[in-house]
Amino acid sequence: MDGGSLVRIGAGPARPRLPGWLRRPETHFESVTQLKNGLRRLRLHTVCESARCPNIHECFHRGTATFMILGNLCTRGCGFCAVPKGAPGRQQFPLDPEEPANVARMARQMRLRYVVITSVNRDDLPDGGAGHFARTIREVRAALPDARIEVLVPDFCGQADSLQVVLEAAPDVFNHNVETVPRLYRRVRPQADYRRSLDLLAFARKFRPETLTKSGLMVGLGEEPAEVEQVLEDLRRAQVDIVTIGQYLQPTRRNLPVVEYVPPERFAAWRTFGLALGFREVFSGPLVRSSYMAERVWQAL
Repeated sequence: MDGGSLVRIGAGPARPRLPGWLRRPETHFESVTQLKNGLRRLRLHTVCESARCPNIHECFHRGTATFMILGNLCTRGCGFCAVPKGAPGRQQFPLDPEEPANVARMARQMRLRYVVITSVNRDDLPDGGAGHFARTIREVRAALPDARIEVLVPDFCGQADSLQVVLEAAPDVFNHNVETVPRLYRRVRPQADYRRSLDLLAFARKFRPETLTKSGLMVGLGEEPAEVEQVLEDLRRAQVDIVTIGQYLQPTRRNLPVVEYVPPERFAAWRTFGLALGFREVFSGPLVRSSYMAERVWQAL
């Protein structure tokens, strides 16, 4: 199927038709249901479910998941994300004090060798949730001393103290996604700042050089190929070690539409470009997500 084919829905503008390379026909409902039941018993969330990841059947069937801490309501309104939203001051989002220990308990039950922990944005908290992140890292480390731990963190509004709290807990990989090219931030990430994200990654490299740094971005939102290359150059200047590049897929009708389905050969070209810049790994492909196959990316290093 031609990735440039268009389909017109009602009276709205024509949109690109989903190409064959993005279709995931395999389903594993039994595995997904079983893992979801275990997560709910411990009041845990995953970004796989909340963000409606297209790889959920594959990953849950393999017995992996990305834990999402700090609750299931995000204080930001990014146009690409399906995670439920809430406004500070209108609702109270109390942290679950047992969540760090429950993440560790579930990770041990799943016998994970590589644990990925992310979160919603919690701009309503003084530290943005950094202390909760650190407690979760330490609980997982105590329960699974041989496992590697990757954290995918928000920007903590640029607070260096919060970043330091997370880094002092000694994750093996420190991940923060820039998500898109700077020109599209106002539409895609209106409450974020591209330069702040780059500064955060550079801070992590300087503060804890033994920890690998990682970032990722989506394509298909209207960026130009040269803009993606510029982002890769900016990330490399921040001494980021690992980059992921994947196709944006509209998770709900309320989210931004897909502008383009990027062909696989362009992802391959970006990987070649990134490796030539000096990244230790560039995981680039239509169905790549920041946490997808994270353990295998680690092993490849």
